[in-house]
Amino acid sequence: MKGFKEFILRGNVIDLAVAVVIGAAFTAIVTSLVTNIFNPLIGALFNASMLDDALKVDIPTVGGGKPATLLFGAVLGSAINFIIIAAVVYFCLVLPVNSLLKRSFAKQKADEGKPQEVPPTDVEILSEIRDLLRAQNTSLGDTHGSHAAPVAPPTATGTTGVPGMPSA
Repeated sequence: MKGFKEFILRGNVIDLAVAVVIGAAFTAIVTSLVTNIFNPLIGALFNASMLDDALKVDIPTVGGGKPATLLFGAVLGSAINFIIIAAVVYFCLVLPVNSLLKRSFAKQKADEGKPQEVPPTDVEILSEIRDLLRAQNTSLGDTHGSHAAPVAPPTATGTTGVPGMPSA
């Protein structure tokens, strides 16, 4: 249950849920715009009350009964709906996000000229640990009267840096 709670409360899931709700509300607005404004305007061009009623083609059926009707006007209305949604998404979401990304990239590129702190490599960290252990062993050896075995550096030929351990 704890994992599920963490999953639900993650920012990505909440953002996605908000996007779906807003998308559904936005789709309702665009569908209403197409159905109530564009369809009647285009339907008027074809002498029909709605675009769904325009460009109907009746085709005969095999049984000879009531003919089947192809609704090209309804398909045209759906295509208009898609184009409007795509235009709004492009101009309201894609274009502004691309602009922000370009600005961010330009700022990052400008910051590249400034010297940045480079993190140490694995070899540097391991060398530092080796030196600290060597210093610790030397200080322990001086206080207890015994000397620690010398540790060869890892770059020495034929050794692994560990006493008594041949190289692989």
